[in-house]
Amino acid sequence: MKGNLTIIQIGSNSRIERLLDQALDGLPVTKMPFSTGEETSLAHRRILFVVCVDAFGPEPDFYRLLRWFRQHTNSLTGAIAGVVVDGKGELYTKETARMLVLAANLSGCLFPGKPLVEGTGSLYNQHIMAKKMGLTLEETYLHRIRELADRILTFTPPTFSKPRLLMIHASDNRRSNTVWMGRETLRWLSSAFSFREVCLQNGTIQDCRGCSYKACLHFAQRNTCFYGGAISEDVIPAMEACDGMLFLCPNYNDAVSANIMALFNRLTSLLTQRDLFDKYLFGIVVSGYSGSDLVAQQLMGAMCFNKTAMLPPRFCLMQTANDPDSVRKMPGIEERIQNFAANLESTFLGSQKRNG
Repeated sequence: MKGNLTIIQIGSNSRIERLLDQALDGLPVTKMPFSTGEETSLAHRRILFVVCVDAFGPEPDFYRLLRWFRQHTNSLTGAIAGVVVDGKGELYTKETARMLVLAANLSGCLFPGKPLVEGTGSLYNQHIMAKKMGLTLEETYLHRIRELADRILTFTPPTFSKPRLLMIHASDNRRSNTVWMGRETLRWLSSAFSFREVCLQNGTIQDCRGCSYKACLHFAQRNTCFYGGAISEDVIPAMEACDGMLFLCPNYNDAVSANIMALFNRLTSLLTQRDLFDKYLFGIVVSGYSGSDLVAQQLMGAMCFNKTAMLPPRFCLMQTANDPDSVRKMPGIEERIQNFAANLESTFLGSQKRNG
């Protein structure tokens, strides 16, 4: 264990109170209600955020918490956290989690892969796991809360002496603002790093066809999927070989591009064989007008919540720029890229960088 688990809870209901008591039984727990004003002492803590959502979403204190993290961008330095969202209905649990994790992450908090356990009102979202485990829906929900709490308490962020970084994008535009920012970031990293750049424009990218689990496993055991192609032959092997991924995501209608989305969907075949818990996730998002936070949340949700990659502190650099090459002229852009690269480097190298 790595000390106490700090519980920060927003809202309450009879189900979550009963299940939390059972799930956290025997663990070293400190409860810190947000309303006490003690939220300034969250740095370097192991935290489990618990948020209750009713039919209309989270209560007003939740938005106070978001504002606090957005205003105090070092308030969670060194913290490691997970999130439980308990819903009265079928809506707003994932939306709530995404907003909270992004705000906390930009304040310095690290989230291990799969940091979210959500319980919808019906708990139907537990049914696949419940079948695998031979448990009821509520027993499965309880088990997953305990498993997350244990992981938060014992998690140690890995460091690497010679990090292997994979940069992924879907642009063949030589004047792409996003690709320029990605390559500038790599330029500021030390010689300890090795890089590989993969462009999803190289070859035909087809979206997931929704094979059965048995069929997906059949192809995955042969290191491919139904469609094969560039994702199976180039991208997935590169992801397996790297220590971290840097996704370059221009904003397309408040979402990642179609090829990046196809990659997210096709990764199911990889996850039938191995997970991504040991790999860091970084991102660069460029929006022509606004909405970079929405794309960052989508990247985070796909690759951390679902595909199990770690979310290091301040994982994403977001910038507004429209015309080709215009990002190079944005005030302070070089300093922001240098700071992002320094954060990326310290994540991978840890004390090795400080002692070098």
